[in-house]
Amino acid sequence: MKSKAEIASQDLMGKFNCEQSTLAVFAEDYGLESKSALRMGAGLGGGCHNGEVCGAILAGCAVVGLKYGNDEPDPDKYLFCRDKTREFMDVIKEDLGTFRCSELLGVDMSAPDGRTIAKERGLFDSRCKPIIAFVVNTLEELGY
Repeated sequence: MKSKAEIASQDLMGKFNCEQSTLAVFAEDYGLESKSALRMGAGLGGGCHNGEVCGAILAGCAVVGLKYGNDEPDPDKYLFCRDKTREFMDVIKEDLGTFRCSELLGVDMSAPDGRTIAKERGLFDSRCKPIIAFVVNTLEELGY
């Protein structure tokens, strides 16, 4: 049986963006339909299609929210979720050094031809897939 990291990085990435691929493997664990997760993530890949925070990392934050987020006013629950998000982000930054898609890829993803350049250089396979697997594995190691 394939791991979540394998499903996200090998089976889903390429058909969907980094955020969609990462969030989809956790969605149903937290009561979110996979189709809803895929739609939610469509606007978040490639650092919100602007080279900012990597979509896989954004998906990781969404998974933290699915597990610990508040759905009614609750300052304590909100602060706990904030702390768990920071814990996740600290692990990611320690390993990757940055959260920014453009920095992770070495291509300005906000440029009109950024995606084309990244694709031509094979970065979605050589950089994005390992990052997705790392994010998914990190989430699992942290108990998600």
